[in-house]
Amino acid sequence: MLQVFLIGLAIAALLCIVFEEVIHINKAKSTLFLGCVSWLILFMSASDSAAQKSVQHQLDENLLEIASLWLFLMSTMTFVAYLNAKGMIQAVVQRLFPSRLSERRLMLLVSVFALVLSAICDNVTATLVSLGLVQSFNLEGRARLKMAALVVFAVNSGGVALITGDVTTLMIFLAGHVTMSQLLTLMIPSALSVAVLAWVFSFGMQGEVFAEPVERTFNHVDIAIAMVFFATILSTMAFNVLFGVPPVLTFLSGLSVMFLIGRTVKTDKEQTKILEYIRQIEYDTLLFFLGILLLVGMLKEIHVLTAVAELYSQFNPQYSNYVAGAASALLDNVPLTAALLKAEPVLITADWLALTYAVGVGGSLLAIGSAAGIIVMSKVKEMTFVSYLRYTPPLLVAYTVGYIATLLLANYLFA
Repeated sequence: MLQVFLIGLAIAALLCIVFEEVIHINKAKSTLFLGCVSWLILFMSASDSAAQKSVQHQLDENLLEIASLWLFLMSTMTFVAYLNAKGMIQAVVQRLFPSRLSERRLMLLVSVFALVLSAICDNVTATLVSLGLVQSFNLEGRARLKMAALVVFAVNSGGVALITGDVTTLMIFLAGHVTMSQLLTLMIPSALSVAVLAWVFSFGMQGEVFAEPVERTFNHVDIAIAMVFFATILSTMAFNVLFGVPPVLTFLSGLSVMFLIGRTVKTDKEQTKILEYIRQIEYDTLLFFLGILLLVGMLKEIHVLTAVAELYSQFNPQYSNYVAGAASALLDNVPLTAALLKAEPVLITADWLALTYAVGVGGSLLAIGSAAGIIVMSKVKEMTFVSYLRYTPPLLVAYTVGYIATLLLANYLFA
């Protein structure tokens, strides 16, 4: 009975997100409230002190995961807020992209940019920078929404081909089920699926756009901070692969260097201003993540994810992987993947690669299914759960194309 009630709370949180515009309650507030209530109920329903300690242990693990994500997001968003305020991202866009181009061409360029960037750095950074690119152009509402949805899908697709791009890819790699060279082959179906989505989205887009002119106010200190940001991204990948350093520690180190560089400016006012960019972070995004992860942690605690893993093992993995990927749009893909790995299914290499693609990209089907989607919901004011939902059919088509291409390619190369 308790399980049913707690699952009902999770469904209620989802409904609050869906009907945010009807009930006029910010999604961050509703998910945070229901996430906290669900854990309070777990504590109150514990039968004895041993059960309470078990719940406490699970909550501590959940909060550690949340704290790591919060600090990582805070570091990345502070860098991006600073570079945006100085017009540096816009300046780079104007150097790399034509100042005037068709909407269709921009769609293609954005998809390639997000796909490649997400393969070499984390999804959060890739999403923020890609959105900065999109927002540099004078796009109308519908076109901006399409671009934002494309960014989500492209970022999640690029991340599956390298262990630095997605946590679930790293988990499957560390479990010894795939090699680095095998993972690299996933870039082909990922690129194909992104191309299909960009092609579908390009229908009806016939206008031209131009980059919004920006006043370049940056100086040598700003350039130094931009170089620190780029170096931090590279260091995050290198230190994680070589020494197992968690990305949050590297990014916090980069942020501290940014503030130290801020001490080199001449006036105390300017020094304080650099530190104040941390206040420009949209904390709604962080609170939304907190609520979502509390709810997912609760579902893990009541063994819902374990039940999903058991159900997974009862069917042909070619179908189960596809459904598991779609399920990751509702259930966080990291604990879902952990549960599937714990179930120890007997799969061939092609099926492991299909699972890697599915859990990495499937979260794109819903706005709340991935970090990229949640960031887009907070950064693009027109984007809500419902407005994103209208793009789920083409997203599902692109996901299906990529999944089938993964199976065909993997079976051909590694059978």
